[in-house]
Amino acid sequence: MSEQEAYGRKDNRMLLQDTMQSSGELNDPAAWLKETDIVSYDFPYAAELIAESFREWRGQAVPPFAKLWEWCVLSFEGKWLEGIDGSGARSERWKAQWEAEAAYSLRSGKLYSAEERTTEPAIVLLTIPVLTRGLGEIFALLGCAMTAEQYEQGGVHTAEAMAMHFQTCFYHRFEHVFVSDLAGIHQHAERESSRRSLLFQIVQRMHDNIDVNAVLTEVIDSISAMYPGARLDLFMSQDHRSTHPQVKPLPLRWGDEDVCAKAFKDGRVALHAGSDKRSVEIGLPLGGKQGVYGVFHMVLDRPAFPDVDLRFLSMVADTAGTAFENAKLYERSNQLIRELRMSNELTQRLNQSLRLGDIFQYAFEELLEMFDADYCCILHLNEEKGGLEAIACNYLPLRGEIIDAGNGLGGKVYITGEPIIVSNYRDAEDTTSKLMQATHSQSLIATPLSVGGEVRGAIMLAHREPQFFSYDSFRLLQAMAGHIGLAVGNARLHAEVRYLANRDSLTGLYARHYLDEEIKERQSKDFCGSLIVVDIDQFKMVNDTYGHQKGDKILKQVSEIVKSSIRQGDIAARWGGEELAVYLPQLGVQQAVFVAERIRKRVMGETEPRVTVSCGIAEWSWTDDRVSVESLFYRADMALYDAKNNGRNQVVIDCKDADVNVKNP
Repeated sequence: MSEQEAYGRKDNRMLLQDTMQSSGELNDPAAWLKETDIVSYDFPYAAELIAESFREWRGQAVPPFAKLWEWCVLSFEGKWLEGIDGSGARSERWKAQWEAEAAYSLRSGKLYSAEERTTEPAIVLLTIPVLTRGLGEIFALLGCAMTAEQYEQGGVHTAEAMAMHFQTCFYHRFEHVFVSDLAGIHQHAERESSRRSLLFQIVQRMHDNIDVNAVLTEVIDSISAMYPGARLDLFMSQDHRSTHPQVKPLPLRWGDEDVCAKAFKDGRVALHAGSDKRSVEIGLPLGGKQGVYGVFHMVLDRPAFPDVDLRFLSMVADTAGTAFENAKLYERSNQLIRELRMSNELTQRLNQSLRLGDIFQYAFEELLEMFDADYCCILHLNEEKGGLEAIACNYLPLRGEIIDAGNGLGGKVYITGEPIIVSNYRDAEDTTSKLMQATHSQSLIATPLSVGGEVRGAIMLAHREPQFFSYDSFRLLQAMAGHIGLAVGNARLHAEVRYLANRDSLTGLYARHYLDEEIKERQSKDFCGSLIVVDIDQFKMVNDTYGHQKGDKILKQVSEIVKSSIRQGDIAARWGGEELAVYLPQLGVQQAVFVAERIRKRVMGETEPRVTVSCGIAEWSWTDDRVSVESLFYRADMALYDAKNNGRNQVVIDCKDADVNVKNP
C-alpha cells in the first residue's frame, strides 16, 4: 500500500481522538472550548478567519506529496476566498471551475470531484465541505487540484484527512479568537472597573472640597498621576485667580485652529496632532451647567503614551467642571453675603456724615480695602474750575488735579457714562491714563459716579498686576458706586438746603444766625478776629425817592461790592434791613480798616443811584477777659452809631480799640 493510501485510509475520527489524547486535551480544564462552535449567523463574518486559518494550515507540516497539490478555500456560498499552488504562491487558475463545482458539494453536502483532461497530465479538481462541530453545517469548502494518477492512488482520502486537519486549524484559531475576545472583555471590564474606582475616588475627593483652588489642584494632580510626564496647563477665565503654577489666565487671542480655542468655544474635547507627528495636543473644557470656565491643555509624547483614553479624560474634566461650579457657587454665595455686609457697612459709614468731603474720604478708604486695590481715584465734577477734580486719590501728585472731561480713562467713563475694565494696560490700544502710567498699574476697573440720574464723576480702582480684577469685582464696584452716588446726592441736597437756610434770599449773603455760629466757632479756635458792620446811609430816603424795588437793587449792589472786596475765608452776612456785617478771621482792627475803607470807597463810586455807607469796626483777641459774639456785635454797632452821628460815609473803630476814626476825606 502506498504512503498516501495509508495516510488517507486512516480513520479520521480516530486520528482526531488520538491527537487529543496524546496532547492531554481530554483532561484539559479548558475542554469546554471544544464545545464552542460557529452557527449559520456567523458564516457571513467568518471569511477573514477562514482565510487566515487556510494560510496557517498550509504553513504546517503536511505530507510531502500533498505540498505539490494546488489548494484553495471557498466560503459557505462557494465564493473564492484564497488559493495557493504547490510552490506556495497564490493561484487563481481554477477559480471559476472550483466555484462552479462548489455548488454541487453545497447541494449534496459531500465531496465532489471533476476531471480536467485538457491538461497533461490530467487533473482532478476536488471540493471538500468543511463542517461545523455541532450541526455539521458547511461553513467553508476546501478545493484541491491533483493529478488523476494521484487521485487513483488514494489522494482523495489524503485530501479528506487534510480537510479534517483544516477544520482543526480553523477551530484552533476560532478558539484563540474566542479566548482573546474573552480576555479582552475581561481586561476591558477590569480596566473599566479600575477606571470607575479611580473616577469615584477623584469625584469623592473633588466633591469633598468646597474650595475652588482645592478642586483645581485635585483635578490637576489626578490627571498628572494618570499621565506622568505629560505637560499639563489649565487656562482659566478672568473670573478666577489662582496661585497654582499650572493655572494660567485665559489668553485674549487664540488662533482659530488652536486646540484650546476649539475646546473652549465648542465645550467639547479637542484633539490635534503635533507638527512633529510625535506628540499630541488635547484640549479638555472645564465647564458646568452655567458655562465653560476654562480649558485643560495637555501635550503628550506618542511613544510614551500610545493610547489616550479621551472618554475617561472627558469624564474627569466634566466631573471637575461640576465640582468647580459647585465650589464656585458656594464661594459666590459667601461673596454675596460679604458684599451685602460690606455694602451695609459702607452705607452706614457714608450716612455718618453729610459733608461731601467726608463722604468721598470714607468711600475712598472703604473701596481700597474692599477690592484690595493698589490705587483708588475718585473724580468729581467741579463746575467752577471746568473739569473733573481728583477729589480723593492715594497717588498724591494727582490729588486735587483738574482733568478735562473726555481725557484719559476717567474722562471717557464720565463722557460715555459706561463702566470699563482693563485687564492689561500694556495691551490696551488707544487708551491713556495718567493714573495707570504714573503708578505703573496694569489692571483697572472704573465706573461712572451718578448723582440723581446725572453723571457727576468717575471712580477708578487700579492694581499693578495684570488680570487682577474679576468681573465679579467689576459688578460689585458698580453696585458700590450706586450707594456712593446716593450718599453724595444726600450730601449735596443737605448742602443746598443748608445753603438756603443760611443765606439771605435777596442779597445772597449769609444770614445773621449763620454769622453768629461761625464767629462763636472761630472764637474757640482762633486767636483774634474783627467784625465790620456796614450800613447804607439814608436808605429810607432812597426807598421813598426811588421806590422799594430800586432800594432792593441798591442793596444787592452794595452786597456784591462787599462780597468782592473780602477774602475767600471771610464771612459776609445781612445783619438786618439795610445793615450788612463782615467777619474777618485772624485779622486785627488795623487790617479791618483797610477792608472797610475799600468797601466804602467802592460803594460811593460804583452804585447807581449813588449811595454811601458807614462802617463800625470791633476787634477781639484771646487776651480779652470776656469774649462773646454779643459783646463783639454791640461794640461794632456802637462804632457804627458814632459814624452815623459824625456825618455818615465814614469808618469808625470801636473806642476800646482806637481813639481816631477814619472819616470821609
